[in-house]
Amino acid sequence: MTDSPLTHFDSAGQAHMVDVGSKPETARLARAAGSITMQPATLALIRDGSAKKGDVLGIARIAAIQAAKRTGELIPLCHPLALTRVAAEFTIDDAASAVHCTVTAECHGRTGIEMEALTAASVGLLTIYDMCKAVDRGMRIDNVRLIEKLGGKSGHWQGD
Repeated sequence: MTDSPLTHFDSAGQAHMVDVGSKPETARLARAAGSITMQPATLALIRDGSAKKGDVLGIARIAAIQAAKRTGELIPLCHPLALTRVAAEFTIDDAASAVHCTVTAECHGRTGIEMEALTAASVGLLTIYDMCKAVDRGMRIDNVRLIEKLGGKSGHWQGD
């Protein structure tokens, strides 16, 4: 197991939290995105602000930020990070009958912040589902992915 590229396993193959104590602190940024597709009538409720539960995108934005802050509690081997910024943006796409979510998370630390951005995007989209499920149980969350990462030993990475 010592040759494994999976860092969350020790030499005996047991799961462990990676020791980042000797790594230098660097500015870190991660950007993640995803989408939720729905019926056009559901999208209209969101766009018009007339969903029964209130401001769907405003609540989803707060949920995404809160999720980023709690990632270390949700993902078992993830380090808790002192976030310096989390921004969640939602774009309505009438042509696709979808809402696209992009989250940017930043910190100054010893380990990456990708999981915070991915968790935030996922929870933001799940919140939209929760707030609109009474009118559209067929909504579909798709394509949650990392789109950019900066900082640390591996430097800058950008997805397609």
